[in-house]
Amino acid sequence: MTLGKLTRPPKGLRDNLRRFRGNSYSDRLTPPPELMQLVGSITADKYHAVGTEFVRYFTEYGLSPDASVLDIGCGSGRIAIALTEFLSPGANYQGFDIVPSAIEWCQREISSRYNNFEFYVADVRNRFYNPNGPVTGSQYRFPHDDSTFDFVFLTSVFTHLLPADLENYLAEIARVLKPGGRCLATFFLANDESLEHLATGRSDIAFDYSFDHHRVMNPEVPEFAVCYDEPYVTKLLANNGLSVLGPVRYGSWCGRKQFTSYQDFIVMERQ
Repeated sequence: MTLGKLTRPPKGLRDNLRRFRGNSYSDRLTPPPELMQLVGSITADKYHAVGTEFVRYFTEYGLSPDASVLDIGCGSGRIAIALTEFLSPGANYQGFDIVPSAIEWCQREISSRYNNFEFYVADVRNRFYNPNGPVTGSQYRFPHDDSTFDFVFLTSVFTHLLPADLENYLAEIARVLKPGGRCLATFFLANDESLEHLATGRSDIAFDYSFDHHRVMNPEVPEFAVCYDEPYVTKLLANNGLSVLGPVRYGSWCGRKQFTSYQDFIVMERQ
């Protein structure tokens, strides 16, 4: 197992972190604007800052430089690019996305430089990103063996999946994680605080359409933005043998004053 404890990183890991933090954004690979905008980044600095931010969270939860990593919804490599400066040549990174142009760029610009970084298309149907995909998220099986990965992460993926797809992805995450492996996933979570902010108009996003366990912004294209009831999510995690590690980190999206990132995120561990 290549995940560390939630303590001060060992010397080798600290050296990697210093090297990672020392590089300027201008020194990094940067995709064209249309690919950065897939993840809402308008500028290169903002794009790379998010990658740096999440790699910092990963290390807080024990990611080591030699880990095997799965990036679900990797897009144009926003976090993969940051990980190239942290993961060692002995690490194994796999990333998939449903947007072919993003994967083509990652293969051409990242894999050509880092041969332990592999990217592939998952042709999964999504009315917002990939309306003609041949399979739904509820049908998709990750092309990896059981107990393959030390660390799995998803940023702004569950915020675009409907319940049947979410349930299948969580089952697949539990399947491909090693025992004791961890996953960080971001959400829009509905709880007492966020619902109060939604009701008073303080949220950046208006989730005006409610269904069982979730809310959406646009009922015509519900995958545009999806908000889940927090108890529903935690029950799904438990049903899949995934325990919540530490407190839920809540985001600023709903207008709360104290937050960690923009979206909420949960770190889970396979039992």
